Amino acid sequence: MITTDYVSTFSGNRFYPREPRIDRVAIDDIAHGLAYQCRFNGQTREFYSVAQHSLIVAQQVPPHLRLAALLHDAAEAYLGDMVKPLKVLLPEFSQLEERVQDIIATAFGIDFSDYGPIKRADLVALATEKRDLMPHSVESWAYLDGIAPLSERIVLMSPGEAKVAYLDAYARLSAQRQAPGAHGRGERAELACFLTTRG
Repeated sequence: MITTDYVSTFSGNRFYPREPRIDRVAIDDIAHGLAYQCRFNGQTREFYSVAQHSLIVAQQVPPHLRLAALLHDAAEAYLGDMVKPLKVLLPEFSQLEERVQDIIATAFGIDFSDYGPIKRADLVALATEKRDLMPHSVESWAYLDGIAPLSERIVLMSPGEAKVAYLDAYARLSAQRQAPGAHGRGERAELACFLTTRG
C-alpha cells in the first residue's frame, strides 16, 4: 500500500506535516485554503470563511499590524481550522500549528511578536461571529468574558468573494510596506469594510 507523507495545495505545492516543510509558501494557496474553510467546524447559520474572519481581524488593528493580522491564521490553510476544545485535547497539534506559522512568518517577513492587539481583535471578531452566525449558541464562552462584539453586523461573503478580497488586501498591504516612504502612507491606508451598520 502506497501512502503519501504530504498534503497537496491548490496550486500544486506540497506541505510535509511530519517535518514540517512547505515546498513554496504561496499566498494563492493560503487565500484559497482559508476562503474555502468554514469557521466553527461549519456549525454556523451560513457559510463563513476563515479568510473573511482574517479580513475582519485585520480591520481592527493599527495599520502597521494589518499584514500580520491578515496572516494570523494562515497556518490553517495547511492544517485546517481546528476548534478550540479539540486543540486543548491535542497539544501536539498546537505545537505543529506554531511551527507552520513560523514558516509562514519567515516566508513573508512577518513579525508576530507584537501579538497582543491582534489577539484582542481576534476575540472581538469571535464575539461578533458568535452573535451574528451562531444564534442557538446562547451560553457564554469563558474566553469572551469582558469582550464586546462590534456594533456592525457581518456581511457574509462567498468563498470566491472572500478569496478575491483576501488577495486584494494582501497585495495592497504588501505594496504599502515595500514602497519608499511606505510607513507614512500605510498608516493612512484603509482596508475595505466587510461589516455593515445595519442591525
